[in-house]
Amino acid sequence: MSVTNILLIFIIITIAVIIIRQYINMKQKAEVVQEIDVDDQTYTLDKMIEYIKRRLDEITKINLYDIGLSEEELIRRKNKKYELKKALKGCTYGDVNDKKYVKELIYDLLSKEYGVNEINVSKAIPFDVPSILTPQDKFDIILYVYKKEYGYEALTEIIKKYDLATLKYLEGETKPCYVITDEEIEEIYDKENIVLSFADKLSIVVQRIYQKYKGYSSIDEVRDMNIDGVSGGVSGLPESFLSQVAQTDGGDYLTQVQEHKVQRACDSIWIFFQGKSIRLAFLSFGTEAELKRVCQNIYKYNNPGQLSDTNGYKINEMKDGSRVVVVRPSMSETWAFFVRKFDVKRATLEQWTGETPGKDEAIELLKYLVKGARITSITGEQGCGKTTLLMGMIENIYETMNLRITETAFELHLRKVYPTRNILSMRETDTIAGQECLDVQKKTDGAVNIIGEVATDPVASWMIQSAQVASKFTLFTHHAKTFPDLVTALRNSMLRAGVFRNERTAEEQVVQVLNFDIHLARDFRGKRYIERVTECIPVKRVDEYTDNYRKEKTLEGKFDYFFDNATEYFRKITDAKLFEYRNILEYIDGEYVITNSITPGNIKEMRLNMDESDAVEFDKFVEEHWGKANVFNPTEYKNEKKREARGGKKLTKRLATEQ
Repeated sequence: MSVTNILLIFIIITIAVIIIRQYINMKQKAEVVQEIDVDDQTYTLDKMIEYIKRRLDEITKINLYDIGLSEEELIRRKNKKYELKKALKGCTYGDVNDKKYVKELIYDLLSKEYGVNEINVSKAIPFDVPSILTPQDKFDIILYVYKKEYGYEALTEIIKKYDLATLKYLEGETKPCYVITDEEIEEIYDKENIVLSFADKLSIVVQRIYQKYKGYSSIDEVRDMNIDGVSGGVSGLPESFLSQVAQTDGGDYLTQVQEHKVQRACDSIWIFFQGKSIRLAFLSFGTEAELKRVCQNIYKYNNPGQLSDTNGYKINEMKDGSRVVVVRPSMSETWAFFVRKFDVKRATLEQWTGETPGKDEAIELLKYLVKGARITSITGEQGCGKTTLLMGMIENIYETMNLRITETAFELHLRKVYPTRNILSMRETDTIAGQECLDVQKKTDGAVNIIGEVATDPVASWMIQSAQVASKFTLFTHHAKTFPDLVTALRNSMLRAGVFRNERTAEEQVVQVLNFDIHLARDFRGKRYIERVTECIPVKRVDEYTDNYRKEKTLEGKFDYFFDNATEYFRKITDAKLFEYRNILEYIDGEYVITNSITPGNIKEMRLNMDESDAVEFDKFVEEHWGKANVFNPTEYKNEKKREARGGKKLTKRLATEQ
């Protein structure tokens, strides 16, 4: 081979190596941020949000096979890419761990690639000039500082420390309301005298970027707090209404809107805190489009389907177990959402009743109703604590009993609290009806059936079915105001569901099933309490009118019975009451008071369902509050049964003789 050929081959190989290296470098540059052109807008929030969106998009879409990585590096980078994709998806469902991962990545990108430092970080949020900080900026700073110390109790600590959950009069208003104003936030910020490090400032900026990119806008951190719930879009004027007013009233009205003198739907953020609905006047989504974005993202855990104009609403749960309801036009006048949180770890009867006088007697009574396997309803208005009290009562169910739960949306999440117990929850889906869930549950060796909320006619019929045949006892919640209303509502639901056609028969089934009702209430200051515990007492259909008959011999020579006034008899039989009710416990002048005695029949049944130690304690409870005469006596009960048996035999013999 000539020198020329060798030289030519060498040149070709050299050129090929250079081309390959340039190709690899070009691919690697796809990962590396281009040099930042710094100007006055570079370190504003909007520019940083654009940068973060672009970088995360590049990281998740890059083809790792084209950049010449070693096998070990390729596997590592693939795992990181998969983890980021998973976190970006999970953080929109309310997963705090995924949210933390994404925020840490944003923090690294800003500090290591974008060049954010102690000087330019204040261009995003003016930390060094408190006078130009907005109320939202100040709130974010306060909440961040408190969260470092108190975790998810931060908002609760702020509200309690500065007594923010109190009725107050706003300027120009004649009635008090629960609201936290801009002025209160600014006053708190001044009192706290907060000093932030660079890491703190950048963390606050990262949170602001995250909530506009992947989070839930202004409510993102508020939603994570241990409060009862948060909602948006439920007050203020819808965008469509504003445009109509602008056409008639002209520019003055638009000026008022721009100066936030007129409340818009996108300015509406409310929290539900310890039974009180409090408006956060200092927070806003900013635009109708931002409120719409939050509504479209907040319900999507487990892919419940598309929220469209055709269906108009969605009910679902979030990753942390919160219940979320979203509505949209044209079903509602504006986009709105309702997130309801249930703190299952703190749901105990002691925590629910607080320091109310007489709480010990009330707690004892509720425990005995559960241990005595009584079919019990928990009624009351929305937000009075029905689900939380139900969770507290479940704690006292014997561990030998298997729990089966039927819910519209998973809310109780009992396995989080009792991971070692036999618990299974089911819910209705688009393809599986609730009746099918109940039929399956009947075959799953359940002892206690719990129905999260009896809010529709089919669910009411499920409750009656399960209470009659499917389990040892049943617990459920309902929105009835009084005990007769509860019976009537359940009866009407049975009729509408087609289970019964006769009102009297349907009502008989309800009162025979239902043992007790626990009615909860919430006063105008948000205090929750047990208003009453009511016992249902079915009235038997045998009454005194059956004695008004005469015995005569028929033409066939047999004896038969004839009533003197059959019309009057049947009228009174038809109009007879099917049930009575009496309050066992009442809330009187701020105190729980034990009143009437439980009927002997229920006392007997409750005692028979308890273990020996609880039965002894229950006897003491009955004797202390209603006297020794009401204590169940097993010996006397056996003798009574024998007398009834002997009496039945004598009656059968006498009737046979008469015939």
